[in-house]
Amino acid sequence: MTIIEKIITAHSNQQSVKPGDIVDVIIDTRAARDFGGANVVKNLIDNGLTIADSTKTFFTFDCNPGGSDQKYAANQHYCRQFARENNIHVYDVNSGIGTHLAIDHGLVWPGSTFVSTDSHANILGAIGSFGQGMGDQDIAAAWAKGSVWFKVPESVKINLTGKRPSNLSAKDIVLNLLSIFGANKLLGYAVEIYGEETEKFTLSERMTISSMGTEMGTIIILFPTSSTLLQELKEINGKQYHMVTADPDAGYKKTFDIDLSSFKIMVAKPGHPHDDTTIESVRNTKIDSGFIGSCTNGRLEDLRIAAAILRNRKVAPGVVLKIVPATDEIWTKAMEEGLVQIFKNAGAMVSNAGCAGCAAGQVGQNGPGEVTISTGNRNFEGKQGKGFVYLASPAVVAASAIAGFITTPDLIPDHPTLFQTKCPHEAKQVAPVKKIKSAKPTVVEGDVWIIPKDDIDTDMIFHNRYLTITDIKEMGQYAFDNLKGFEDFAKKAKAGDIVITGKNFGAGSSRQQAVDCFLSLGISCILAESYGAIYERNAINAAMPILTYLPEILTQVDLRNGDHIQVDFTSGELINQRNKKQARINKFYDAQMAIYKNGGLL
Repeated sequence: MTIIEKIITAHSNQQSVKPGDIVDVIIDTRAARDFGGANVVKNLIDNGLTIADSTKTFFTFDCNPGGSDQKYAANQHYCRQFARENNIHVYDVNSGIGTHLAIDHGLVWPGSTFVSTDSHANILGAIGSFGQGMGDQDIAAAWAKGSVWFKVPESVKINLTGKRPSNLSAKDIVLNLLSIFGANKLLGYAVEIYGEETEKFTLSERMTISSMGTEMGTIIILFPTSSTLLQELKEINGKQYHMVTADPDAGYKKTFDIDLSSFKIMVAKPGHPHDDTTIESVRNTKIDSGFIGSCTNGRLEDLRIAAAILRNRKVAPGVVLKIVPATDEIWTKAMEEGLVQIFKNAGAMVSNAGCAGCAAGQVGQNGPGEVTISTGNRNFEGKQGKGFVYLASPAVVAASAIAGFITTPDLIPDHPTLFQTKCPHEAKQVAPVKKIKSAKPTVVEGDVWIIPKDDIDTDMIFHNRYLTITDIKEMGQYAFDNLKGFEDFAKKAKAGDIVITGKNFGAGSSRQQAVDCFLSLGISCILAESYGAIYERNAINAAMPILTYLPEILTQVDLRNGDHIQVDFTSGELINQRNKKQARINKFYDAQMAIYKNGGLL
């Protein structure tokens, strides 16, 4: 078996599992963050559910450590009260990023299982652990039952051959991989990474690469453990762990041999983490701000790299550099080592530990037209603010902040580039709320919205600025208001309409609202070539009908925007009522139908 198959087998009542099997997986550690936590609690209370084991259940308040938003503050307090009543430990606003705390505090270990409302919970692949980001209903089920249903994924092996260039960071490695595989070529796979050089990767480097598995569409990026890694974990939390590896005869769907020595220093261009280019093509691009932090690059190792470049230098005039350590322990060590003083002397702002701009809840946001270079994991339009975000390594961000433009540490000029212009701000109108359609038929009819785009992420579907909304009736008005060309979708959509789109629909975050906004509008079903792994689960668990189809189907039935079609969830039959042409799409599978007929997972 592969690594993921071995872990799932060990946490189920099966002797072995294979790809495609749907099994109940026992979850060792179950967490909820501050933005999803309130909805998890609401699901538990509304359904009369109790906590299966409070010693394995945690809150992690990492999205808005400052509680600077009233709705975040209210949600955090709501969760604290629930935690007190149920003896649940809270890693509060002074703690840091939940997934990092889980590793550093020994809440997870090689071979363990972990779920969180954090879509980057698969960062645990760095230590050979199975972590998954899930939606509010999934987490509520895990808290109440101690296990969740899961479909065993196919596994893919990546062999990184050749020597690692001396100036190549872990962020560069994962951006190179993103440029090769994009956001959907590895969609739904568990990926294992091997190679002589990978065995030398530090824990921080492994975490950087595994964290961005979500942006590649993978279920998880897993590294087999090494003696070096186990020793590093022991030094962090004092615990001794065992090796986790695949069997020698493990079966993989695909194997890729990739020359690591050919990798270059890379930057992701604004809009998509997989829109990558060599730094030479964007060098000298003027920036307004820089951000060092996030679950991808907020480790002590990352801060040391930045400090070495910033020492005895100043951030360019007018440029704002924001630095946010991943955890409070890392913050403290950075202070003890003098790194914080270096950052302050350079003119950077250092904030308390957390997710920062990535979660729209703390420092790191940018304004309209602002150009930011960031070590974050995502740069979807609107994700880190209303500006433009380039993704890069800590070294490149630090060097660029000093220069005032995108560059590398070896090409920092003697004098920084100064600003010439400003960017205006424009307000956005929101659509009115629409009513929820409650019927759950197995055959539906509706007018078609054809949205011919791949990789529509959850920020395009339901932007993170609305994440504090917990009332489903309020959600519909924001559907697609961050998707270019479809900002007026919510105003024009009618109850019963059907959305048809491309590959990897729902990529990105674990937010349930990106499903619930369509339920709020009464959309009868969504058809896509494929879905983001978390989004697919969220839709099924919320009884939102989603189906997949092959692209030739659209031609087969001569489908046009606005056509009235009929879809049968049981048979997969699709009929275009305009011309009576018929085709077959993929029908509901048994577990999906069972959850749908139940009215949802809970």
